[in-house]
Amino acid sequence: MATTTQHPETDHRDTPEPAAIDEERLMSFVFRAVGEVGAALNAALVVLGDQLGYYRTMADHGPITPAELADETSTDEPYAREWLNAQAAGEFVDYDPSSGRYTLPAEHAVALTEPDSPAYLQGLFQIAHGTVRDTPEILAAARNGAGLGWHAHNVDVHLGCERFFRPSYLASLAGAWLPALDGVVPKLERGARVADIGCGYGASTIIMAQAFPASTFVGTDYHAESVDIARERADEAGVQDRVTFRVGSADQHPDAGYDLVTMFDCLHDMGDPVGAARHVRELLAPEGTWMVVEPVAGDAPEENFNPVGRAYYAFSTLLCTPASLSQDVGAALGTQAGPARIREVAAEAGFTRFETVATTPFNNVFGIRV
Repeated sequence: MATTTQHPETDHRDTPEPAAIDEERLMSFVFRAVGEVGAALNAALVVLGDQLGYYRTMADHGPITPAELADETSTDEPYAREWLNAQAAGEFVDYDPSSGRYTLPAEHAVALTEPDSPAYLQGLFQIAHGTVRDTPEILAAARNGAGLGWHAHNVDVHLGCERFFRPSYLASLAGAWLPALDGVVPKLERGARVADIGCGYGASTIIMAQAFPASTFVGTDYHAESVDIARERADEAGVQDRVTFRVGSADQHPDAGYDLVTMFDCLHDMGDPVGAARHVRELLAPEGTWMVVEPVAGDAPEENFNPVGRAYYAFSTLLCTPASLSQDVGAALGTQAGPARIREVAAEAGFTRFETVATTPFNNVFGIRV
């Protein structure tokens, strides 16, 4: 059998020369990466500060010492002391060395203690903290191509999601987003039928029901535990006479003849978004409207290389894409699908009219009609 000998002088598969290392750039990255570790740990510290009442106490008390914070919150002083120093190092709170007191700036207090403000961020930290805790399951799924359904995550993911998105819905849904849809608000004021698909804990459904008491609303979600909580929230809000919550997936919403169908931050999580869109067509009354609220995104990846896009791509990797892959079809649109991709889904389902009617720092809002 003939053999061929490779000679170094004729072998063109040369090993590339090692790249020259810029030591200054290397160390700059190292220290930036250390900052990333601090930021990752701080997600847990923010959740801790929320649940122990540290931020609320600081907002009410003003400049405070570790001993005072511990006393006011019935916690142990060493924990309060180290937490305060971590918050000061991360510039979440201010520190006065002359008095030994720590202050939560008023602007930071809005983001950390006022749940009805559109700037409120506690839910974002909570869902991030919960998502990271489920990383071991995602490691396995990434290796075998499986998914991980929404129902399989811990409660911090579910509750954090509601706490993050609800302030934006509260600030914009009734006052800006629905009025931006052609002819929808007059229908709601007269008395319309509304289907809210993927309703979760029911925040979006209840906000609409409070704003438009003449209309009726049916919210569905495949996660039974979320539906149970949604029913409790409707009772607490006093809208149970016009709101019904049922367990069901996106292609199982009951009845038809709805004047408005809504999906809030959930279309990209669905395994078969085109199939869900086709079901929406069947649900809509003539001249009905489909409103889709999705995480804010541009169409090209580089358009999303910013702080919000970075967070959303992380959630997409660890939460949203696995959710889609756990379902039939497994389209895996991703959290940053962008308007063009959502338009494609709508068009494939037979919708002909599509427009972006509103944009916020965290959401795109689309109005879709046949």
